Amino acid sequence: MGYKDRAALLPKTTIPTLKKQLAHARQMHQKDLEQGYGTVHLPYALERKYRNANREWCWQYVFPSAHLSVDPRTGRKQRHHFSESAVQKAVRQGARQAGIPKPVHPHTLRHCFATHLLQSGADIRTVQELLGHKDLKTTMIYTHILGTGPLGLTSPADRIET
Repeated sequence: MGYKDRAALLPKTTIPTLKKQLAHARQMHQKDLEQGYGTVHLPYALERKYRNANREWCWQYVFPSAHLSVDPRTGRKQRHHFSESAVQKAVRQGARQAGIPKPVHPHTLRHCFATHLLQSGADIRTVQELLGHKDLKTTMIYTHILGTGPLGLTSPADRIET
């Protein structure tokens, strides 16, 4: 994945679960600080300007790894985020539990997110921004999936019931 800004609209029903996750991550961070860890890697200029920023809660990972590891850049023992492979494994396992026979990957969720936004009438520029696409042509790919015209529109006559 590139270093682009991306956003996802999460359903309100996830708020309690996310609050629990934040509390869990904060508790892990506090324990790490007490044991002499609790730092994260920050860009050099930021770390130089704000010496203790890498220990502050606001910079910690929301989904931290269960294990500490040594950062090869600094040699410091610290907690990193979930690995991509752990996320991929969780998505595949969730798909199996849901009875989905086709292969499912985290990127599949991204495609579904974009497609469902467009199906529900979201503006193509909004979807472009949410996905972090620089070029609108990249986002336009999703309109082909919908089977609608080049602008993601259908004729009003198609809505007439006969």
